[in-house]
Amino acid sequence: MRILQHPISREELKNLAQNSFGDMIKCVADVRDGKLALDAELHVDLERLLLEDGSQQEFLWGFNLYPDETGEDFIEFDSLINIRSWQGNPSRDVLNPDNRKAIKDIVLRYIIE
Repeated sequence: MRILQHPISREELKNLAQNSFGDMIKCVADVRDGKLALDAELHVDLERLLLEDGSQQEFLWGFNLYPDETGEDFIEFDSLINIRSWQGNPSRDVLNPDNRKAIKDIVLRYIIE
């Protein structure tokens, strides 16, 4: 479980995924500060790590990455931490297109081919 400080390769991401779920790795992004935490059994653990690092909960969104996939199949916007009716997100999915774009931008910054 860590907050990335520098980009990692897709191969490194695959290796991390092999240590836990095999074909998938859990992540949480701070869409305000551009942080990316990954590699935990639960999204809530990554959320806690980012909160301890100074992030605010309203900017944290959980998702999964599938290192062997490309395009739209690479990111799955699904996590229990995303259920926030008070923020207009009553679903496990990230519904706000701006938040989805911010997550994609953060992933592209930290996960390189």
